Amino acid sequence: MQAWQVHQLGEPSQVMQLQDVERPVPGEGQVLLKVRAANINFPDVLMCRGHYQVRPPLPFTPGVEICGETEDGRRVLANPALPHGGFAEYTVADAAALLPAPDTLDDAEAAALHIGYQTGWFGLHRRARLEAGETLLVHAAAGGVGSAAVQLGKAAGATVIGVVGGADKVAVARELGCDVVIDRRTQDVIAAVKEATGGRGADVIYDPVGGEAYTQSTKVVAFEGRIVVVGFASGSIPSPALNHALVKNYAILGLHWGLYGTKNPKLIQHCHEQLTELAARGAIKPLVSERVPLGGGAAAVQRVGDGVTTGRVVVVPSLENGAAA
Repeated sequence: MQAWQVHQLGEPSQVMQLQDVERPVPGEGQVLLKVRAANINFPDVLMCRGHYQVRPPLPFTPGVEICGETEDGRRVLANPALPHGGFAEYTVADAAALLPAPDTLDDAEAAALHIGYQTGWFGLHRRARLEAGETLLVHAAAGGVGSAAVQLGKAAGATVIGVVGGADKVAVARELGCDVVIDRRTQDVIAAVKEATGGRGADVIYDPVGGEAYTQSTKVVAFEGRIVVVGFASGSIPSPALNHALVKNYAILGLHWGLYGTKNPKLIQHCHEQLTELAARGAIKPLVSERVPLGGGAAAVQRVGDGVTTGRVVVVPSLENGAAA
């Protein structure tokens, strides 16, 4: 079979190599899956660079989220068992953690439903306890993680403010349903949020960016507001001033979704049921901006790393090279 392999760490476009390798052999409790679609996540980029908290042994295949097919023909969502990631024709995954792919979503959409939407659901509902009528601020609202949070916020009855970078991403955020869109490249984010909220600020802030975005969050968080720390796509990890959190009476909430797989796996199943129901009634639908063939995998992972994509970019092995849609 063909699979992208990383033999040394660095930028994805430089270190990912498409090679002919043996199909992985499932270990105890694992199943072999044919990859129908593999969604690209920022952790795939960080893994190639050696900056992710999970560091599989070299060589490894990136790809942490797929829609796959079992040997008996079932369509499932899975997190591949590294080092056998999803950017390949076949992978392996833990049988107990497989989730049924929603019938209302195609392979690429289904592949993009898992990590980003689970992270959004846990962040907004489990950690921040978002309520209908509250204001939700989402950083990087046109990206893969942010777009999921926008849709989930709207589905929960919140007013959603999206922060993006660039006119093309402004248009995407509006299409996703943001009530207010702020272009951080041309607008003063802090002033724009205060204007949109009548000076009150945002009740819940969803931050997958870190760096300057986090600093902005602390200046526009409402009384009893909650800042959900999801990741650091900016590459800068902020150091919160806890006296500021005390004086302004807001909460800083960390979210490491992967821990629920070992700490409380039943919640992941419950979340998937909620997401499946939301997808069935059209309240959420992963924004897939590109479907690329397996041969385009390295370039696509690099584009995600460079921050030039919107929504989700998904590798579909059944597509022929040059047939990206």
